[in-house]
Formats: sequence, C-alpha cells, structure tokens
Amino acid sequence: MASMASEALPYELTGRRNQKARTRSALVAAARELLSHGTTPTVEEAAEAAAVSRTTAYRYFPNQRALVAAAYPEVDQDSLLPDDPPDDPVQRLDLLLAATNRIVRDWEMQLRAALRLSLEPGAEPTGPVLRRGRVINWLADALEPLAATHPDVDRDRLAVAIRAATGIEAFVWLVDVARYPREEALELMRWNGRAILRAALDDGGP
Repeated sequence: MASMASEALPYELTGRRNQKARTRSALVAAARELLSHGTTPTVEEAAEAAAVSRTTAYRYFPNQRALVAAAYPEVDQDSLLPDDPPDDPVQRLDLLLAATNRIVRDWEMQLRAALRLSLEPGAEPTGPVLRRGRVINWLADALEPLAATHPDVDRDRLAVAIRAATGIEAFVWLVDVARYPREEALELMRWNGRAILRAALDDGGP
C-alpha cells in the first residue's frame, strides 16, 4: 500500500525532497530565462540550460506545456489593492489595473508563451497554462463596493468585460497588430478598463 501511495505522488515529492526542489527550481529558472529572450523552451532546452539531464528533466515536466505552466508568473494574493484601499470603485480599479499592467510588462514573454500554447490545436483553453480566474477574482475585489452603491450592475459580467479589454490578449493585439509602443498599449488598456466601468455606472451595463 505504501508503494502505491508513493507512486501517486509527483516525482519531486518522493525522497530527497530538498535536492529535487533545487533541481525543479533550476529547470523553472532556466525556462524563465529562455522565455525572457523570446524562446518558448522545450524540456530538452531547459534541461541543457540548467545543466540537468534530459531524462531527469522529463521526470519533472513530461512536456513543454507543463514546463511553461510552471514558468508562468504566480501571484498568490487574494487582492492586489493596497492595505487601505479607497472606497471609490473607479480608483480601486485604476490601482488594480496599474498592478496587472506591471505583471504584463514584467512577464510579457512568459504570458505570450502561455497564450501561444493555449491556442495550439487540441489544447484545452481553460487548462493550467493560462490559469484562468485569478484576474477575475482581483477584479471582483476591486469592484466589491458596487454591491452596495450599484446593485443593478452585474459585477461578474463587468469583471469579464474589463478582463477582455485589459489582459495579455489585448496587449498582444495592441502591440503586434495595432503597432502601439508597449507603454502606450498598457496605458490604453488601463483607460479601457476605466471606460468600461464608467459606462456600466452610467447605464447599468454590461
């Protein structure tokens, strides 16, 4: 029974955990470094960069999608607002959008790689590569005062509308298709979010 239980655990959680944690961290760091230079690394490429054997690397990451998912930026906070946020939802949203813009700016290549892999034929669009739901939760936190001040506004739909105009997908279109400089694209996404919120406050939409 003990043998069967150990087989169900991820490789890095079975025996010599500290050493395995260091190996996994080295592979993730190598993947992030390659991503920062515009390369979407294979498991073999990350292994070479981390000076880890390919066989060992595949024990941690069975495929490229798993590797890129591990290199995806992790922000575990339930809220990105300051400790004493304002009550005004427009100000709260603007603070949140400034924070999410920093994530897009700092992790652009990792986010692009995750988006690219999520669009491959047969890929599950709601799978772990894009980690859907995190930004929606932050938006829900920013928009929470509307429950008391504008109960007619569907905050869930509003959060989705803002996310659609402010995420990595919108950023890629603005930079690659519309040819906006990166900082201008980020500022426009911030403006988009505020505009959608103000429209909802004016007419009760979306």
